[in-house]
Amino acid sequence: MASNFDLSKLLITNPNPSRSQKLSFVWKLSLPGMLAQISSILMQYIDAAMVGSLGANASASIGLVASSTWVIGSLSSAMSIGYTVQVAHAVGEGNQSRAKGIMIKALKSCLAFSFILTILALLLSAPLPGILGAQSEIKNDASTYFFVYALSTPFFQMIYLMGGMLQCSGNMKVPSILNSLLCILDAAFNIIFIKFMGLGVLGAAWGTTASAILVSVFMIYFTLHKSDYLGITKGRKPVHYYSNKIFARSVDREAFRLAAPIAVEKVAFTGALVAVTRIIAPLGSTALSANSFAVTAEALCYMPGYGLSEAATTLVGQSYGARRKDLASSFSWITVIAGSLIMLFTGIIMYFLCPFVFTLLIPVKDIQTLAVQVLRIELFAEPFYGASIVASGALRGQNDTLIPSILNLISLWIVRLGLSLLLVTRLALQGIWIAMAIELCFRGLVLSVRLFYKTRWKTPWAGERSKSN
Repeated sequence: MASNFDLSKLLITNPNPSRSQKLSFVWKLSLPGMLAQISSILMQYIDAAMVGSLGANASASIGLVASSTWVIGSLSSAMSIGYTVQVAHAVGEGNQSRAKGIMIKALKSCLAFSFILTILALLLSAPLPGILGAQSEIKNDASTYFFVYALSTPFFQMIYLMGGMLQCSGNMKVPSILNSLLCILDAAFNIIFIKFMGLGVLGAAWGTTASAILVSVFMIYFTLHKSDYLGITKGRKPVHYYSNKIFARSVDREAFRLAAPIAVEKVAFTGALVAVTRIIAPLGSTALSANSFAVTAEALCYMPGYGLSEAATTLVGQSYGARRKDLASSFSWITVIAGSLIMLFTGIIMYFLCPFVFTLLIPVKDIQTLAVQVLRIELFAEPFYGASIVASGALRGQNDTLIPSILNLISLWIVRLGLSLLLVTRLALQGIWIAMAIELCFRGLVLSVRLFYKTRWKTPWAGERSKSN
């Protein structure tokens, strides 16, 4: 199969692919994404170990604002998704000119959005640690780290957008390689800034920013110039799409309809994580650090699920554009089942491996012990977490973002946050992670039910409507 997966072309020669062929499509599209996600987490392990060597306060200062940096990333990601899903639909239709037109409009809108987001984040950097209830000894490092991290926002926006465009056009290889490069560069810059230049926590922030700048340049180059499907220097330029204001407004409206629920969900989701961080902060630096390291370690379990989620969005999105509900349903369930099984396996491995992992990440024995205890509580929920991650990607490919976002918000704000408030007084950090495990199981179940409703029942499907432009 070519590096670009174009369903509209494949269906011309093979309108009814077999189950083994579908599995092959899923495997080839998801493997690069899974490898990139795993390499990303391995580099985060290196970052965490470098900062951890500086002591508990340094780790706690980054852990304190981690959920706030996720807000920035979540908003940038949501903005990109509003446009990349439309590209997947255009590819499924076989409309290359429309795909390029959407990409150009997305580039302008996302750049403007990212600059506004950067300014807001910079203004928030000084008061943020106090808002989160930080202890005095970590306030300055936390504020400085967040300020420098905010400067990387436009560059990460381009990484999300251009990488998503390539993925939804069927090219999983280039984004995967570049995301892996991002991790490698981040670790290399951290060694320079933290170890050799002695910048400490500030060095970690500059390492992230420098790596984002370089990789965003490569991502833009490979999308706009080298991509056979999206490159604006390839073939005839669709000028009528580039300059058509009616088309541009319709793209923006559809992007807003798709992205707004995701953005609200992600901000509220991360807001709940900020609230949980606020609950943990009074427990002290040991609890904050253990929570941060446990979250980092757990990411190795669920990152393969995100690789499958990206494949699900591409496969289901192109099936949606091709008006093939049967294929959308089949690809949805193949990827969800695969995600649950893979994360069951990674959860089992991490259960036995985590004591060794934490000895690599942090030299403080008390933090190691507490991190092992809380992480093992949550690992039982990994298969359900996998189902929720991949189901969200499959539903997104069908233009279904509002109801899944509402379900995610109910799950996090009512189930996790409510249980956290109830359990933290008696069980401290362990209570927070028990609440997390219960909530992840609940989320996996409700999103699977939603996917069942969308794919198995005879519900109206927006993909069957006639498309304009």
